[in-house]
Amino acid sequence: MGVRSDYQAGYFYGRVGKTPVIPATGQRFSCNMISTIINRGKLCFKLFTQRFDSTVMLDFLRRLVRQSEQKIFLIVDGHPVHRSRAVHQWLVKHQDRIRLFFLPAYSPELNPDELLNHDVKANVVGRQRAKHKTEMIDNIRSYLRSTQRQPTIVQNFFREKHVAYSAA
Repeated sequence: MGVRSDYQAGYFYGRVGKTPVIPATGQRFSCNMISTIINRGKLCFKLFTQRFDSTVMLDFLRRLVRQSEQKIFLIVDGHPVHRSRAVHQWLVKHQDRIRLFFLPAYSPELNPDELLNHDVKANVVGRQRAKHKTEMIDNIRSYLRSTQRQPTIVQNFFREKHVAYSAA
């Protein structure tokens, strides 16, 4: 997920006949996030500022495998990096530890992680206007770490009817 400083969430009100003004710095900055959620309430994430490529994906996959004792079944969307040659070769070498399943094209509603993405954008980026990139990254990291400590929040993402298939 890409996060930009000019993301606007929620409602803003102004006086009748006056356009509401949303306070912001006027600067545009961004960061990226890769994450996965588990129906038992676990959340893993990585924030980064560089472009999302196979190097970032492989680093994230290595961390997932290192943190898990069981085989991982990971549901991913059709992003080109997920289907890249480097990722495929790494998965072949580690097929005893991890396996990827691809969602159908153009079906973000089937991805439970999209619910986390919406939650982050609505509750962190849209409500807490950061003045610079490091503040935005710190706000997101803090929010995600607090979410990690509350597994029931993560479990609730799997109660959405579109992603119920992944809750079992």
